[in-house]
Amino acid sequence: MLLPPITTYDTYRAWRGDASRWLPVAREIADRHGLSWGTPHVFSTGTNLVIGLDDDLILKLFPPFLRPQFVSERGALAELRGRLGIPIPDLIAEGERDGWPYLVITCLAGTVGSEVWPSLPEAERERVLGEIGAVIAEVQRVPPGSLLAIGQPWEAFMRTQIAQCRARHERLGLPAKLLTSLDDLLRDAVELIPMHARPVILTGEYIPENFLLGRRADGWHVAGLFDFGDVRTGWGEYDLLGPSAFMAAGHPRLVRSLFDGFGIPRADVTFTLKRRLMALLMLHSASDPLQHICIAGWPDRVDDFVQLQELIWPG
Repeated sequence: MLLPPITTYDTYRAWRGDASRWLPVAREIADRHGLSWGTPHVFSTGTNLVIGLDDDLILKLFPPFLRPQFVSERGALAELRGRLGIPIPDLIAEGERDGWPYLVITCLAGTVGSEVWPSLPEAERERVLGEIGAVIAEVQRVPPGSLLAIGQPWEAFMRTQIAQCRARHERLGLPAKLLTSLDDLLRDAVELIPMHARPVILTGEYIPENFLLGRRADGWHVAGLFDFGDVRTGWGEYDLLGPSAFMAAGHPRLVRSLFDGFGIPRADVTFTLKRRLMALLMLHSASDPLQHICIAGWPDRVDDFVQLQELIWPG
């Protein structure tokens, strides 16, 4: 069986939905590497085809048009291996089949954060967000090494995002009252966002779908980190946007826990910091405020980006 030369997301999603098209290939790859497999199952989250071969191993198969994600994932796993205080997958095997690159990685213990987060009480959310902030800081202390060669350099990436920002958010339906003040925010972004600072490792996706939680005697804790397909390098505050929008969601104590874990002193939470974070949120490669800012009814509660930044990062 050959893997098809898929070039679009829609075609890929339809192909991925039919297990008969990929299951024989998954078994063949496992056999090629001498790996055991039980009853393979597909993970529903994530962009790529992620197949559990058994309880211990995962096959991650990347369609040809997502090869950059394969390069990022492989590079990040290599650079971060043995350098973090929490588990990440080990790389067991890699290869290519009909132009589709793949990785075989270990399966981590724990529960995907998105399954647990909605039901966590406030105190546990504070603790988890503090731990996530600390994990982000820990990742960013690891030298980027080969990851510096992935994607556009930070300045080029930012300037591309700035140039395309207005068209993107018009297309995504950003309210007109915010589009009116977007040009002012973008002008500030050029001055506020460091373009030449020492780059650090960025995943861009510290969101509940990409980490694992484990339950201990005192409650839930961060237990693992996975999915490095969107890794790039650049300014460290960029990785605060996912947990700010999806998880802290404007709750002062949660925002404070995230900042404390990351290492931002209270005295440094100024208008300038919030303005920079606001600009970065609009410039993020996956930016879609209407879908990603998890604050109920937020478009009706603000008239401009200054009010929005105070809503997301109060205090």
